[in-house]
Amino acid sequence: MSAVGAVSCSSLRSCVWLLKPGMQKMSSFGLHTAARCAARDYYEVLVLGGGAGGIAMSARMKRKVGAGNVAVVEPSKTHYYQPLWTLVGGGAKQLAASARPMESVIPTGVEWIKSQVIALDPDKNCVWLENDIKVSYKYLIIALGISLHYEKIKGLPEGFNHPKIGSNYSAQTVEKTWRALQDFKEGNAIFTFPNTPVKCAGAPQKIMYLSDAYLRKTGKRPKANIMFNTALGVIFGVKKYADALLEVVKDRNLAVNYKRNLIEVRADKQEAVFENLDKPGVTEVHQYEMLHVTPPMGPPAVLINSPVSDENGWVDVDKETLQHKKYPNVFGIGDCTNLPTSKTAAAVAAQSGVLDKTISLVMKNKLPVKKYDGYTSCPLVTGYNKVILAEFDYNAQPLETFPIDQSKERTTMYHMKADMMPLLYWNALLKGYWGGPAPFRKLMHLGLK
Repeated sequence: MSAVGAVSCSSLRSCVWLLKPGMQKMSSFGLHTAARCAARDYYEVLVLGGGAGGIAMSARMKRKVGAGNVAVVEPSKTHYYQPLWTLVGGGAKQLAASARPMESVIPTGVEWIKSQVIALDPDKNCVWLENDIKVSYKYLIIALGISLHYEKIKGLPEGFNHPKIGSNYSAQTVEKTWRALQDFKEGNAIFTFPNTPVKCAGAPQKIMYLSDAYLRKTGKRPKANIMFNTALGVIFGVKKYADALLEVVKDRNLAVNYKRNLIEVRADKQEAVFENLDKPGVTEVHQYEMLHVTPPMGPPAVLINSPVSDENGWVDVDKETLQHKKYPNVFGIGDCTNLPTSKTAAAVAAQSGVLDKTISLVMKNKLPVKKYDGYTSCPLVTGYNKVILAEFDYNAQPLETFPIDQSKERTTMYHMKADMMPLLYWNALLKGYWGGPAPFRKLMHLGLK
């Protein structure tokens, strides 16, 4: 197998076709339609959160303990495939393509408790929901995601009522990004990265590259000053991919300002105020013709000062097994945990496979042996047909699937991001059948021997 052939467009299309029989089988399970508030007061497995991690684990647990013994607590009516929002903000995809009714993704036989968690009491193996409802469990999986805090930036979220400003991190604001890009005439196009943990740390700059491509396509690029103001000290946390991105930045004449944190938006004046993290008290004001805001983020409120959380409010789990460090029947997955890796859907996929094996052994009173290596992935969209596929582990070392240099921009990787990964997400990850690319990685590399 040649390196080029391994990732050709035809190969990716073949992967999709190979998946289709399994997808058809999985989709035949039907829809879950019963949404209620605490159908029962006890479940063998209780899952908190109906995002990627929560739905994937509920599917896996149902196969393990049987229908009727698993419940998901989730108040939202809609489930979003959020990785698509980068392309929605850039005008390459429609928001509707990222959304499905929550009832359609909750597995048949899994109870949907349409409520919000108010408190966790792991010492008594129960949680409290709205309306003072108590639900007990034998095993608890916490998959509550991460919270957005636009309000921590002065002038937001009300500033989104004005034009010229958008954010790809919210269903309510992602389409405003595309409108701001279309309406661009001349001036500064500013893209921000906050001084907090974020989900998909590459997304704040992906929209910058798409905006650059769009402005070039429409002939407006000579009148645009594109600026990436990041609170970080590097453009990306893995050197191999950071070096590649810096080449893109240089080639496209993009300005990158480090240690700049957005603290205020004066939307009526089209002004963005940044603090200089290297010079306390020093601020900078920039006029903008377009502003993309990545909001500060943090753990869900219910986890702050919770018995299951660390001092920062993240679920405190063992980084190799995802089992809670204090409560052996409690587990965490995804963005709400303190796992020291990037918070992405790809990380959730890899974590789900490990957690499935961890819980299986715990249920048999055995010690977990499967270890999560911190695998995460960030398809860095650098244009409407280009992606640098970053994959790495806990040590910020590349952990690549394909036997090629993934730091190079490739059209095949764009099609994987835009077309193949949504199929995997809806039909494999959420069904509990996709545990990340590790097995595929082994096959790809074995094919070269």
